[in-house]
Amino acid sequence: MLSQTLIEWTTRVWNVVTGCSKLSKGCKNCYAERMARRLKGMRVEKYENGFEVTLHPELLNYPKTLKTPSLIFVNSMSDLFHALVPLEFIDLTFKVMAECPQHIFQILTKRSERLAQISAELSWPTNVWIGVSVEDSENVCRLDDLRKVPTANRFVSFEPLLGPIENANLSGIAWVIVGGESGPKSRTIEADWVRTLRDQCQREQIPFFFKQWGGRLKKKAGRILDGREWLEFPSDMTEVREAR
Repeated sequence: MLSQTLIEWTTRVWNVVTGCSKLSKGCKNCYAERMARRLKGMRVEKYENGFEVTLHPELLNYPKTLKTPSLIFVNSMSDLFHALVPLEFIDLTFKVMAECPQHIFQILTKRSERLAQISAELSWPTNVWIGVSVEDSENVCRLDDLRKVPTANRFVSFEPLLGPIENANLSGIAWVIVGGESGPKSRTIEADWVRTLRDQCQREQIPFFFKQWGGRLKKKAGRILDGREWLEFPSDMTEVREAR
């Protein structure tokens, strides 16, 4: 279904795939893995396989039932470009998104190599935003893969930000999200790491969204940076949010 969500930069989640596998340092304390195990323990049918990659074709058409324009995060509980997700299923997902122009769909992946490899085989409607997660300087190469996607709607989520990233190449990037890790055993984020990315976005006129400081008590830690919140969106997302 299209569940409402507390994720700050979207309004709903659409999990046509659940389950994933760890790929890099940012995956160490995966919230989706913790949640999937909890839901399996609660005997929620959709999570009977726990965190194993599982397709849910019965959920593909749900966006068509929602008429109110919404920001929809695709697969908050998985990665659409995981190797175990067939190209045919990815293509079906994209076709549904193209048939729902009232919504804006937001996709994040760490599998940037596969994204780059198959992007030419997919259609890229203007209501689809594609992004990569980059947690540290070792993985900024994902931005190079992202630039190979034939769309102008590219974004990056530096979350969980685990170290300084100086002079990231943000050419072709239209939106930046930054956030610290939250939950048990969360790793610390430094304010100067956030400021560096914010300042670069300001110089390059890229909307900047600071999601959270994170930690075990993320609500208490908040998201104030230098005396204010930074909650900038691309213009088309702002229009959808205001239309709700």
